[in-house]
Amino acid sequence: MTDDLLLSLRALVVSPEEGLCDLFRQAAAACPVPTEIVELSDASNLASAGGIDLAYIDGALPPQAIAQAVAALRASAKPPFTVQLASSAGAQPFECDALAGKPARPEQTRWLLERSLRVRLSSRVLVVDDSSTMRTIVRKALTGTRFPLDISEAGEGFAALELVRESDFHIVFLDYNMPDFSGLETLAEFKREKRRVSVVLMTSAQDDALADRARAQGAAFLKKPFFPTDIEAVLCGFYGLRALNPKRA
Repeated sequence: MTDDLLLSLRALVVSPEEGLCDLFRQAAAACPVPTEIVELSDASNLASAGGIDLAYIDGALPPQAIAQAVAALRASAKPPFTVQLASSAGAQPFECDALAGKPARPEQTRWLLERSLRVRLSSRVLVVDDSSTMRTIVRKALTGTRFPLDISEAGEGFAALELVRESDFHIVFLDYNMPDFSGLETLAEFKREKRRVSVVLMTSAQDDALADRARAQGAAFLKKPFFPTDIEAVLCGFYGLRALNPKRA
């Protein structure tokens, strides 16, 4: 049992579509984190929606209404993380902290809610690299992101396997080039043991085939050297987001 179950969160849905609000209500009922859904059809009554942790704003609203909603939420005592829901898959400018796909089915909504709620919960992260210097660099880059992370370290693949077996990690940043047990071998063992952990394979090698192999095994790929913005871009998928607003760094 995780400590997440000891927490409760409030999520706001701003949309004129009753169907979208209903999808979020259904998703909240099945969410492992107790979640209250607050519904508003527009941005005119946001003053009544206090104590919000995460706000979903329908991208179908007029741009002026979206800007009004975001401004009102950012002016609150504890501003929530705001997510604009977009129907189009293409890139587009947005006012919110992040952009996500607008769900159309119950399973899509539950996946989005459970993923994006993590922006307000601490995710347990394991950094695996045989170089202590590189582990420190990755830790600093992770600490520089906008997400709450509880970071642990391991110096090689076998130690990482033991830690993941003993603890409930959400994300593993895994170096590819390690002695005795490589990053891909460690990843394969996670898969064999059916560990429910997201993996990011890190390497300095100039090898597109390696990136393809990592993605084929369900892992994200990160090329060294990298910066907090690069890590945030990789983390977007874990949080169910398409993009972060660079203006909200």
